[in-house]
Amino acid sequence: MITVDKVELQFYQSEWYDLITDYHLPEEQVRFTALPIEMLEISHERHPIMIVSNHVPVGFFVLHSSDRVKEYTDNPNAMLLTAFSVNHLQQGKGYAKKGLEQLPIFINREFPNCDEIVLSVNKLNVHAQKVYERVGYIDTGRRRPGKMGEQLILSLSL
Repeated sequence: MITVDKVELQFYQSEWYDLITDYHLPEEQVRFTALPIEMLEISHERHPIMIVSNHVPVGFFVLHSSDRVKEYTDNPNAMLLTAFSVNHLQQGKGYAKKGLEQLPIFINREFPNCDEIVLSVNKLNVHAQKVYERVGYIDTGRRRPGKMGEQLILSLSL
């Protein structure tokens, strides 16, 4: 496995659009998440974020501060993480873990009122569950139905 030294999180920038259109995930992963090209809508409550290594976007997710967060937690200061993925060509290099490790620092800088990150992960997506747990997310015991079955709600206190 190749190890990753420097990973940073950055708000999506339009100059990365061509790279995003060439972003691929295997079919077994697409069923659990959305491709970045489908999730680029930006608003004051919806923030597309890139995982960047050596100035190249390698991963993607969206942070939400909208009322949608209330479906996952009672905490009014929480943000919801959705559509987390790493481009297939970049997988297996530690980018997912490094990106998630950078997230509390990024949120503290960009969204200082946020004190919790919540997400849902499909019960069948054991690999993703393990990655989230390795960086400190805990299973809240809450469950939601999803398009591919039961979703576990995980949380990280900041």
